[in-house]
Amino acid sequence: MSMSKKIKQLLIEKDLNITQLASKLKTKPQNITNKLSRDNFTEKDLIMIAEALGCKYEAKFIIVDEKGNKIKEI
Repeated sequence: MSMSKKIKQLLIEKDLNITQLASKLKTKPQNITNKLSRDNFTEKDLIMIAEALGCKYEAKFIIVDEKGNKIKEI
């Protein structure tokens, strides 16, 4: 699932819209709409969105063996 779809789903879960998210981020709704349409978010953007929506954002790589078993998270 793309990050834009995840953010849209999060907005639905939180019963918020793009305008309300933009207000929480102190930006214009058009800026959020543009990022959503391009699916173009920095990790900093994602952390700020999570904080604005009362969530936690985690990004990690999971190293797996040839059978798909988890070896290590980075």
